[in-house]
Formats: sequence, C-alpha cells, structure tokens
Amino acid sequence: MATLGGHGFGAKVALATAISNLERCTGVINLDGGPLDHRFYESYQELESYVHAANKLNVSTLDLATA
Repeated sequence: MATLGGHGFGAKVALATAISNLERCTGVINLDGGPLDHRFYESYQELESYVHAANKLNVSTLDLATA
C-alpha cells in the first residue's frame, strides 16, 4: 500500500498510477496538477499507455547489474 505524490507533471503521473492501481494506493497528494479531465488528451493517453506497460513488467526477472 502506498500514498503517491507529485508536482506538475509528476502529479499527473502519480494520479494515473493510482488510478491504474486502486487496490494498492491509499491516496494521492497532487500539487499543481489541476482538476481537469485529462483522459481525452493525447498526451494523457500516451502517459496512460506507459503506466500500463510499466505495470506489466516483471521486475524480478530484470538483470539490473547489466542495465
């Protein structure tokens, strides 16, 4: 469980991550993110696709020593 936070674009990332992981987030601290519905903006849709792709990564199989 986590509470996420961010400022500016980081606030949008925190919010998108929390929305995609409702069962794992206790809250969001959103500084300067604006109360706008970004779901229909191309940049938000691109960000959302990155968040979904990151959620699908199996980090236990990554070899971070060679990264």
